[in-house]
Formats: sequence, C-alpha cells, structure tokens
Amino acid sequence: MKKLYFIAIYPPQQIIDEVKIFKQDLALHYNNSKALKNDAHITLFPPFSREIELEEDIHIAFQKIDTNISPFEITLNGFDGFPNKSPVLFIKPESNEHLIELYNRVKQHFNFIRYNFNPHMTVGYRDLSFENYLKALEVYKNKEYKTKFLVDKIILLRHDGKWIPIAEKKLG
Repeated sequence: MKKLYFIAIYPPQQIIDEVKIFKQDLALHYNNSKALKNDAHITLFPPFSREIELEEDIHIAFQKIDTNISPFEITLNGFDGFPNKSPVLFIKPESNEHLIELYNRVKQHFNFIRYNFNPHMTVGYRDLSFENYLKALEVYKNKEYKTKFLVDKIILLRHDGKWIPIAEKKLG
C-alpha cells in the first residue's frame, strides 16, 4: 500500500494558530477551506508516494541528512502568491542563507523529484479559484504580518488521513 511522505519545518504552535486565523478568513470570504486541513509549515521536500514496505529506506535517508548546522531564525514578513494554474497565497519568509543551506542538505538525500525551492508558508491553495486568489491577494498584499521563530529541527511526515510526524532530526 502506498503512502505519502514529505519533509518540513514547523513553526511553534503560536504561529500555527496565528496562520490558522488567516486560513479561516480565506475559508469564510474566499471559498477556500482545503488549506485548513494542514498546519502551517515550510516544505523542504514536497510530498512523494512510496510503498509503506519501503518506509525504512525513507527513514534511513532522512537520518543521513547532515543537520550539523546551528539552529537559526526565520523571519516571516508579509504575504505574496504564486499565480499558477492552481494559485497559492502564502506568507513570505525573508531571504535566509541558513534555510537554503538546510534545503541543499536535504536535497543531497532526497533528490528524486525535480523541485524548485521557493520557501513559503501556505495560507490558501487547492480549492482557491483564480478569481478568489486575485481578490484575496489584493487584500493580503497590504496586510502586515511579521514574526520570527527558531528552526531547530526538521520533520519527516506520513499521510494517514492527516499528516503525522514519524521522525525528526535536530539541528546542531
């Protein structure tokens, strides 16, 4: 049986709760409820599918990621969007060389999907129509939201009806 997996950074619960308020606003005013299913995070490696019997291999590769870098701060600052066919409204992290370095270390062991790394924290996506995306972006691009958090671990998750953390690796 196949399962979905991905690797991410999660902010502290307080930021997850703050971002959930924006997601609830999108559900209420822009007909976008799908984003409410997932807690706020920054994806380091996107969801991929594997047979559950091969999960041990995923764990081994995850443990091989070199996380011997000091914990670092990420500043989230404002909103933006990807105007794709399936648009995404997100919170922007400020440019961060440590985040890029961490991504590159993940990529050394998880490189079987071509993936452009555009760090972001999703607020709205999936069932967000392009029309509603444009309306939401018009409002959100002028909203102020600035916070920061310490990145001190990465998390491997598996989808079992919802995303469940199955391993974590501390930085440092």
